[in-house]
Amino acid sequence: MTTISAPQFNGKAHSKIQALAKPIGAVCNIDCTYCYYLGKQGLLDYSSRSSVSMDKGALERYIKQCIEAQNTAEIIFSWHGGEPTLLGVEYFEYVVELQAKYCPEASTITNDIQTNGALLNERWCKFFKKHDFVVGVSIDGPGHIHNHYRKNRAGRGSFEKTMRGIERLKKPRVQFATLTCVNDVSSQKPLEVYRFLRDVVQPFQIQFIPVVDKLSASTNSQWHSYGDLAIIPVKRLVEPWSVSAKEWGHFLSTIFDEWLKHDFGRVFIPYFDNFFGVWMGHQSSMCTLSEICGKGLAVEPNGDVYSCDHYVFDEFLLGNIEQRSLGSLALSFKQQKFGFAKSKSLPTQCDECDYRFACHGECPKNRILTTNSGEVGLNYLCSGWLDFFTHIDPIITEILKRNGKPVRGGKHDISI
Repeated sequence: MTTISAPQFNGKAHSKIQALAKPIGAVCNIDCTYCYYLGKQGLLDYSSRSSVSMDKGALERYIKQCIEAQNTAEIIFSWHGGEPTLLGVEYFEYVVELQAKYCPEASTITNDIQTNGALLNERWCKFFKKHDFVVGVSIDGPGHIHNHYRKNRAGRGSFEKTMRGIERLKKPRVQFATLTCVNDVSSQKPLEVYRFLRDVVQPFQIQFIPVVDKLSASTNSQWHSYGDLAIIPVKRLVEPWSVSAKEWGHFLSTIFDEWLKHDFGRVFIPYFDNFFGVWMGHQSSMCTLSEICGKGLAVEPNGDVYSCDHYVFDEFLLGNIEQRSLGSLALSFKQQKFGFAKSKSLPTQCDECDYRFACHGECPKNRILTTNSGEVGLNYLCSGWLDFFTHIDPIITEILKRNGKPVRGGKHDISI
């Protein structure tokens, strides 16, 4: 979503669009159990790879419009999937050519790409290094944890190939980060996961994302047996691989303590760095924890633009870049309505929470519970976030006080 703010650039208002381009859509070379995006294959004709990849015309249109819609000193392109490396190096060499063609003299362009790492070879790594791509690698922890859900289409774990790709990235010193999905399995081993990422994988950034997959209305009941007493139906709202709220809070708190003791200022974990800023009164740097949503458009290979990567449904289709520019879609009334709905739809329990400033109800896609008073819209992870915020509040407050920084959030607010 384009945002307008006070700073000026070349005499114009600062304008920036954030979008996740899906040049190959939901096509992927592995078959992760919890992948929310594989189900999007019904959007397009996925009978052949060539029918779903963003063709040269659409690619040029997207790059040109993305650049024209913003006048910042740095323009960032994010390439996601599916698995974007299935398109081959030549495809992204053309991407770089188009970016150079349309990039204004006063701007620079950077690229980041998300991959499972399985297809990375020497040629890919040389390309990433030459063009300063930041590579995000999806890895859930050591082999026995990673392979539990991240399997190839033959049902075998993908860990070995992912690690091989990581080692290849390290040789030419390609800048890479890790993206770890926290599920019902990995959440049980927070220190094992964190120490493996920190000590073995050694990325410049470690990012965690909670897996919360809602069941459809037709499948949200499951029969559970409790010993020999009875067999009773139990309503379940999420898929079994989803992390529980309490597990999420425990996972973050455990790693936070380890990070603070051994890695503060040395290992970059976006959640933790973000909360230090938020406690000082700054706006969140993460869309899921911001007051307003809609900052990350999703662009499908056919040029369709959706409000968010997690809302690729017909009712959230903004339009197509062939008929309307990306910039106008980002600023459209429909997208603004989507963005502001995040704060307007909060239940009273969230509005009155001491830690609303820290999460603002978190991602709307996870607001699937009702409050004790019967209001809809309570986040599934609420109790876990509350446990985590209660844990870090006095710690962050003390650190900020000790360093003469203002504390403008939490129960220990001491604004100075």
